[in-house]
Order: sequence, then C-alpha cells, then structure tokens
Amino acid sequence: MINRVVLVGRLTADPELRYTPSGIASCKFRVAVNRTFKGQNGEQEADFISCVAWRKQAENLANFMKKGNLIGLEGRIQTGSYEGQDGKRVYTTDVVADSIQFLEPRNSAGSSQSTPNYQSSTNTGGTYQNPPQGNYGGNNNQPSYTRVDEDPFAHSKGPIEVSEDDLPF
Repeated sequence: MINRVVLVGRLTADPELRYTPSGIASCKFRVAVNRTFKGQNGEQEADFISCVAWRKQAENLANFMKKGNLIGLEGRIQTGSYEGQDGKRVYTTDVVADSIQFLEPRNSAGSSQSTPNYQSSTNTGGTYQNPPQGNYGGNNNQPSYTRVDEDPFAHSKGPIEVSEDDLPF
C-alpha cells in the first residue's frame, strides 16, 4: 500500500504550536494549494488542506513561517474521528508531514506579485532564484542551485568533458 502526499502551497494562517502533556511539539496548519484549472467564473480555485507536523519540524514551522509563506511538504494522509460537542461523530482528514521545506526567505511578504517562482526539485537539478531557508526532517544534502539568470556553461568553448563517475546511472 502507498500513502504519500506532496504539496506546495501557502500557509492560510500562522501555524499553531502546541505541546502534548509529555512535552512533544505539535503544529496544526492549513495549506492553500492552487488547482490546475480555473473555476466557472474564470477565477483561480484552491484547496485548503489541513496538515500537522510533529517535534522539531513543528517548532521550526511555527518559529520561522507565518501566514502567506510558501512551503513544500511531503507526508501521508491520516483519517480519524471524534465525538463533537453535539454528540455527533466528526470525521477528520489531515496530511501528517514527514518533511517540510521553506520555499522562500523568512522576510518575504508572501504576496504572489512580489514572490519569485520556485521549482520544488531535489534530484533533477531544478533551479531556485533564492535558496530555501530550511529543509527539516528530510534529506539535507541537496545539490547547490544556481540562479536562473546565470548559465554556468555560457562561456565554455567546445564540448564539456564528463567523467563516468559523475553519471547517476
């Protein structure tokens, strides 16, 4: 069975950090993820997805990110239920984050007009206009990224030598 979720979106509110009675950090947050199509009225539609992070990841998210910040996360869907105040059963669906990446600088306003576009890519040589501020809970040895407007091969003459040791296959 496979239960994996990958999301890139903006925080809909400041993350809520709490601690369990045994002292484990927990952070609930929602991510607005744009749909790939426009609605009937021509406006961009989005899904608002409930998520939760635990431990150091939760503390980092609450300490460094705020409403409007762009994040990427990988995790799994978890469903549950509880009895509401009116005695009826309430069903929940959350994404439990295993890895969270901050995809823009901490001081960014989070507005789509002033925010550069980022590609969330760790293994395919994707480019960032600015490096992410953190990668928590995942693989921290990502390749270094070059700016979009800097071509590392712009001034090379002739073919580029590549050793067999540099090939991933």
